[in-house]
Amino acid sequence: MNGCKKLQGEISVHGAKNSVLPILASTLLIKGVSVIHNVPDLSDVDASVNILEYLGAKVKRENSTLIVDASEISQNKVPEEMMREMRSSIIFLGSLLSRTKEAYICYPGGCDIGIRPIDLHLNALKKLGAVIYENGNCLCCKSHGFHGSKIILTFPSVGATENIIIAAAVSKGKTTIINAAREPEISDLAAFLNSCGARIFGAGEGTIEIEGVESLYPSAHSIIPDRVVAATYMSIGALCSDELVVKNIRSQHLMPVMPVFMEMGCRIDIDKNDLRITSPKRLKRVKMIKTMPYPGFPTDCQSIVMAALTKAKGTTIINESIFESRFKHISELNRFGADITVNDRSAIINGVKNLYGANVYCTDLRGGASMVVAALAAEGKSTIGDIYHINRGYEKIEESLAQIGADIKRVNDEKKQEETEECSA
Repeated sequence: MNGCKKLQGEISVHGAKNSVLPILASTLLIKGVSVIHNVPDLSDVDASVNILEYLGAKVKRENSTLIVDASEISQNKVPEEMMREMRSSIIFLGSLLSRTKEAYICYPGGCDIGIRPIDLHLNALKKLGAVIYENGNCLCCKSHGFHGSKIILTFPSVGATENIIIAAAVSKGKTTIINAAREPEISDLAAFLNSCGARIFGAGEGTIEIEGVESLYPSAHSIIPDRVVAATYMSIGALCSDELVVKNIRSQHLMPVMPVFMEMGCRIDIDKNDLRITSPKRLKRVKMIKTMPYPGFPTDCQSIVMAALTKAKGTTIINESIFESRFKHISELNRFGADITVNDRSAIINGVKNLYGANVYCTDLRGGASMVVAALAAEGKSTIGDIYHINRGYEKIEESLAQIGADIKRVNDEKKQEETEECSA
């Protein structure tokens, strides 16, 4: 891509990846047809669909709608290669075990951004009545039916909270989650399941109560907008545009990031589901950003906002308190001429006046997005490799950005090329 183009106009946010995945997993609980709207075309979504189809469900896509018929499930084992496609594949454990009473899965894969143990998932499911033991790299899980329990999470894990909600939805008795994750995606999952007849109360708060029901019935649901994609476009607008309109947002979901952009000197105006970001001639530094569980500043937005701050006037410190290895993108950002150093779990960003085109590689999903932000603001031509990371969370990002004036095109997709070569070998 060729950077330093003045971007303007409107750009729309697609459905939230982190909502779609647990909701797709939860359709295993429903012996019927679930209709899920506003589903983005992402490789992580494809991976979830592949798991559903392997297990016996029938899945059909019609534009941005997925129709999932889980009337018949013929498998209770998820192959290792499917589990390794994404970290959130562990979310299938609760629903599969609930549906089949036996489940065999391997440890999940995903972005290498630090230790993300699944102990919270396993211990919670054991509290609900599951028997789980390891067999090499695989987990063997059995249950005679989940029963309600009081579960106290030592950390408000999003994935563990989702697995508990899914498993407890059709359990016997009442389940209470203490120190539950409060992310909007948790509320979206609960909204879908409640539309299917579940009885979930308090989603989005620190304590969630689930009154188990005997069965769920089919329903339709529309996925919430992706708040991380919205923050990505806000970062691009702050750095590369005088004024940009980000459409299809939920303003309350962006409250944790809005103060950061305002401290940068941006003006933000909300009109229903649209956000207008107006930028100063040069962004200002932000004194301190610390990633925290929701409603704190999201770890998923850390690298993206960092890319915008590379050209801010002054020094910003970002402390990453969630994942210990989420600074791998920094060495790539510095290739553009950014001045970023790392001290333990803090990044010190000394703003520079100019960035310059570079050849860089995506280190992970959000790190890849930060490469796009920086390249759009850099003088000259940039190339970004390993874009399969970006495909996990952004639907045809190059087409969306081209519509607001970016000089960007996709010339190669390494992972698809590898798959094609393997098939022809």
